[in-house]
Amino acid sequence: MTKRTSAKYKLDRRMGENVFGRPKSPVNRREYGPGQHGQRRKGKISDYGIQLRAKQKLKGYYGDITEKQFKKNYLDAIRMKGDASQNLIGLLERRLDMVVYRAKFAPTIWAARQLVSHGHIRVNGGKCNIASRRVDVNDVVELGAKATEMALVVEAQSLAERDIPDYVVPDGTSKVTYTRVPKLDEVPYPVRMEPNLVIEFYSR
Repeated sequence: MTKRTSAKYKLDRRMGENVFGRPKSPVNRREYGPGQHGQRRKGKISDYGIQLRAKQKLKGYYGDITEKQFKKNYLDAIRMKGDASQNLIGLLERRLDMVVYRAKFAPTIWAARQLVSHGHIRVNGGKCNIASRRVDVNDVVELGAKATEMALVVEAQSLAERDIPDYVVPDGTSKVTYTRVPKLDEVPYPVRMEPNLVIEFYSR
């Protein structure tokens, strides 16, 4: 399991954007970077810096997954047919922890990863505790019996700040079917993501 090593809102401050779309994000109050010199830290960013920033934002949004896992997704994306940047988004959206998050079974991606790693999620009826597992089209993802009563699950399902996307189809409150792999413009990102710059970053 990937352990979160920094405060989840630090990414928001660093990027100057509400990356997760949460109402408590500190950038809702102050849009400058963290630290003593945060307000002065502005200047022209190089092409490399722009690409790195796009990578950090996308990687951070998916729960700050490890560099090794993220680069593996990139390598898989460029081997597939079609647009590599669209392929990258599709692969990231197929992660089990992200499907759990999209289904509103958890309030944050980190809570979704914890649900998976603690054995509370079933895929096609079988228990799965691997957050990075790729969900296939028409796979059924559901909560285990104990998880349906957990406070964080109840909290997530009551959140008004985000909706379940149409490629994750609910069946009641504890089961969803992953119906298709989405394109970039179908993914409900709170901020603009630029996977094309991520591909450029790794292609250097």
